[in-house]
Parts: sequence; structure tokens; C-alpha cells
Amino acid sequence: MRIIAGKYGGRIIKFPNSKFVRPTTDKVKESLFNYLSNQIDFEGIKVCDVYAGSGSLGLEALSRGAREIHFVEKNFFVSKVLKENIASLQAEDKCRIYKIDAIKFSKMKNHEEYDLILADPPFFKDDIYIVIKNFLERNYLKKNGIILVERSIQTKQKDISNFNIEPFRKIGDSFIYLFKNN
Repeated sequence: MRIIAGKYGGRIIKFPNSKFVRPTTDKVKESLFNYLSNQIDFEGIKVCDVYAGSGSLGLEALSRGAREIHFVEKNFFVSKVLKENIASLQAEDKCRIYKIDAIKFSKMKNHEEYDLILADPPFFKDDIYIVIKNFLERNYLKKNGIILVERSIQTKQKDISNFNIEPFRKIGDSFIYLFKNN
């Protein structure tokens, strides 16, 4: 797994050997960041990578100029690999890891506000619906901020029903859902 572009472009990051983590493919990541590059200026933004796994999405945003990345990853072993990936880029001062469940994170009282929230939960993990609802209702997103969620084509009907929106884009066997705070 590699970082595609920016300051750390071409750098390889470790991927945890865990049944709880599913990597975002380079094709999906490249498509997401091509879209985002036309929507936002990465320079100086604050990003949250929920269900972070290896940190691939958050580290891509950091490589492209984000000021600060917050990773949410509750699995101890997986968060250890994430910490190693951050250290390999010498980016510890720009990254914070929250080792808690995504729902608990989305209910924090004294939370940060983000320009961009990236969520790549395990495809059949349904707590994402509660997490997104909490993010939107509790103002985790700054004005003009964006949330992108990657889901399986196999969960499309359930996702549409729970998110109350159609998928924004189809990439391979993934659907991307887009939420904006205008």
C-alpha cells in the first residue's frame, strides 16, 4: 500500500494483518482524492479518518498538505501499525490517534471540528449510520466541510435507506456517499 501524491508520494505504508481491516484500493483512493482536489484546498485543513486502519486515507490527506489528522481506530493491534506508519513519515506532531469506538468518538462532548471526515468502515459494519448522524447533528463538520463514506455495493439499499441519500459515485465494488455542510 502506498501514498499516491504529495509530500510523501510513493512512500509505502504497512497494512495490518487483521480480519477487522479492509484496505481501500489505490484505485478508490486515487478517485476519491482526485474528486477532493477539485473541491477543497488541502493546505492547512483538519481531517478526521474514522475506522482508520493503516491510516491510508488520512496519511494521503496529510501528504497533500493537511495541517492535522485525527485517526479513530479502536483495535489495539491495528492502531499499533497505524502509529508505526505515522512514525515512518516522521509526522507524529501532525497526527493524533483516538483508540476508541467510532460511536463513542462521535458522541464526544468537547470535540473538534473538521474540514474533511473520511470514513471507511468494514463493509458490513452498520454503526456507520449512527456515526454519520452524530457527526452531522453534533457539528463535527466545519462550514463547507465534507464527509466521504466508502461502502460495499452489497449494502446499497440499506445504506440509501439509512443515509437518506443515493451514492455519490461507484468505484469498483464500492459506493461512495457524500455529505456536505453548506
